[in-house]
Amino acid sequence: MFGTIPHKTKQFFFVLMKLSIVVAAFYFIFWKLTRNPDLDFSSFVHYLIENNRFSVITIIFLIILSSFNWFLEILKWKTLVSTFKEISLYQALEQSLSSLTASLLTPNRIGEYGVKALYFASTERKKIVALNLIGNSLQMLVTVLLGCIGLCFFLNSHETDLKYGHIFIFTGAVFGLFLIGLFFLLKSNRTIKGISLPKIKNYFRQLPSYIYGQVFLIAFLRYTLFSFQFYYIMTLFGVSFSYFQGLIVITSMYFLASVIPSLFIFDVVIKSSVAVYLFSQIGVNAFTILSTVTIMWLLNVVLPSIFGSIFVLKFKQIIP
Repeated sequence: MFGTIPHKTKQFFFVLMKLSIVVAAFYFIFWKLTRNPDLDFSSFVHYLIENNRFSVITIIFLIILSSFNWFLEILKWKTLVSTFKEISLYQALEQSLSSLTASLLTPNRIGEYGVKALYFASTERKKIVALNLIGNSLQMLVTVLLGCIGLCFFLNSHETDLKYGHIFIFTGAVFGLFLIGLFFLLKSNRTIKGISLPKIKNYFRQLPSYIYGQVFLIAFLRYTLFSFQFYYIMTLFGVSFSYFQGLIVITSMYFLASVIPSLFIFDVVIKSSVAVYLFSQIGVNAFTILSTVTIMWLLNVVLPSIFGSIFVLKFKQIIP
């Protein structure tokens, strides 16, 4: 249907679409910061300035930690794509950051799958979607494994309303239903976008086992890095507890926030609520927790999204 549209008209709409994505992403970030019902952004900024919590050296160190965090994510993507095509680290950077910017407006960042696929030929896009799914699944696996361990320690050392049975029954039910559904889907002959599910299963099996190992290791290192960053920011607010104690709560927080179903609009709210509840058990006030969650979001989502918007605007054309 687009074949009859003049080339210049198509170029105009393509540029307009890119501008719309960037403008919408920046508006979404602004809306998140200024419409947070739990943390007034002006009060947050005033508190940071008034108490001089963050020196120039501290800010640089935090940005370095975020840079390493995203370097690992970019390296993970490069490793996955290398299973069928070699791309440079710069190309992996461009694809990862531009997809982050565009996916801010989609539920559970599902837009990331589509944007990364646009950088590849149409014959390769199904592989790209599958590889992106593997990367996200292994990152989630790390979150669940470490989160379960952390939550066990947390429940053993703190009196809370949370009960082992309720949490693990709920978690087991969710993953049980997922595995049962996946089993029956893979056994069926149904197709998704013209691809049979058994073919998808065979594709996953054909990938070298060392790729899974490398991606899992990168996901683990990335998790360790942003968990340390979360703990370090809290210490800047004067919170004093051991790294081990902090790690127990942080891993529990990421685990619970990941398994609680949510719409993307309320994702930050849910993470903040879980964090406030868990850290209140070790005497940390709500303002400190909300400030830490906000700074983590600014460093690891907003900052790379700004750079990603540059790549979105530079994106020239969809590969046929």
